[in-house]
Amino acid sequence: MAIHPGDNLDVARRLPDGAFTVVYLDPPFNTGRTRTRLAGAPTGGPRAASRAARAVSGDAPETGADLHRGFRGQGYARLRGDLGVYDDTFEDYWSFLEPRLLEAWRVLAADGTLYLHLDYREVHYAKVMLDALFGRDHFLNEIIWAYDYGAKTKRRWPTKHETILVYVKDPDRYWFDADAVDREPYMAPGLVTAEKAARGKLPTDVWWHTIVPTTGREKTGYPTQKPEGILRRMIQASSRPGDAVLDLFAGSGTTGAVAAALGRRAVLVDDNPEAIEVMRRRLPDAVVLPGP
Repeated sequence: MAIHPGDNLDVARRLPDGAFTVVYLDPPFNTGRTRTRLAGAPTGGPRAASRAARAVSGDAPETGADLHRGFRGQGYARLRGDLGVYDDTFEDYWSFLEPRLLEAWRVLAADGTLYLHLDYREVHYAKVMLDALFGRDHFLNEIIWAYDYGAKTKRRWPTKHETILVYVKDPDRYWFDADAVDREPYMAPGLVTAEKAARGKLPTDVWWHTIVPTTGREKTGYPTQKPEGILRRMIQASSRPGDAVLDLFAGSGTTGAVAAALGRRAVLVDDNPEAIEVMRRRLPDAVVLPGP
């Protein structure tokens, strides 16, 4: 297992093509952004936004490296411009995330799976953008991780879930082993046979799983730590023992801890010195490579 301190884009660009069966990305959720209106940005709703996007991008066919064909066959440059006008602060977030996703796709193996973990603020934009970048036929699942913990507002339905978008490099040959995944209890065990109830059921695309408990062996104190059970399902299903797993936003090192327990190799990247120190303690057998 290797831990790379430094900017994950720089590290990813040095990794070989097709080296990883699973790539997991848990980027910052962009929750603290300051919402401002760009000078000259249109008002008047979606129609005005669409007209402005067309005026900016022009009606000529797009050419060059910025053109991808995916979502409904639209030019990627046009689609990105449209979304940037609908939400003018999204452009900055996507400018950060997009090149990292493209590198993640490059290093993903032909039978590999990419998992992008986001919350409700960005996931709907990201779904459209990923369809444009990679093609809708590469989309496999939208996983909902639901939990019931923490304060609950009474001004709306409390937000207690996150979303994981799942894309495969090749829709005809990706690896998925449902039998390897830990089973979970039936919600109504009386409706199935005793044998089925004892065995448990395969998870669906809605995963009810607690957050990391405040006490217990998993807790590292890292603020955005994800529970091992969530990563275990992904790695069990989408890789085999001996396969390589990449986490470009490694944080507390949960991906590495799970990969090691399952007999996978892991490459972990983070530019936060606190995260590197947490991973050193949590993964004492990992090799920490020199920083930038």
